[in-house]
Amino acid sequence: MDCLSSGSQELHVLAVDDSHVDRKVIEKLLKISCCRVTAVESGRRALQYLGLDGEKSSVGFDDLKVNLIMTDYSMPGMTGYELLKKIKESSTLREIPVVIMSSENILTRIDRCLEEGAEDFLLKPVKLSDVKRLKDSVLREQVEENVKRKSRKRKLQDAYMPSSSPSLPTTLAFDQSSSPSPPSIQPPTKRPRLQRNVD
Repeated sequence: MDCLSSGSQELHVLAVDDSHVDRKVIEKLLKISCCRVTAVESGRRALQYLGLDGEKSSVGFDDLKVNLIMTDYSMPGMTGYELLKKIKESSTLREIPVVIMSSENILTRIDRCLEEGAEDFLLKPVKLSDVKRLKDSVLREQVEENVKRKSRKRKLQDAYMPSSSPSLPTTLAFDQSSSPSPPSIQPPTKRPRLQRNVD
């Protein structure tokens, strides 16, 4: 499928996995789903890419906005869970959905990640249907967030810009020809005096 002709919105996904094979698999699935992919081999490299390692990021985060992070759970040095916590502690990045991937179906691990704010927990091997579902979910949330943001902006403009509020047309205030005229007050009529006939 040609991603350009499909007209679907492109997501930028940061894929984090210490396994070269798994990294290539997830990269391929994301590209088939018309996503842009940046793949790194560790949690530390992911933080470096996102500019969370204390050093200046080599890639400007604003230039390449990440819409989704998919990370393996079991990695040396920094686990996917630890990476998730770092992202959720960041004031600038915590809104980015994070999906944890693992070949081990351990319920306590899954619960812990979801409680920490993970968007989803996928069992490996990750399937194309998983990636498509995630993409649809993230895009839907982005559309809803954009609608909310526009609504908030409109409310702020209405609150702080009184000139934008509709004013009464002057014809209503001053044009008396269209308004019903008040009833005219007639002076009291004099009764004719009764004349007596004097014989």
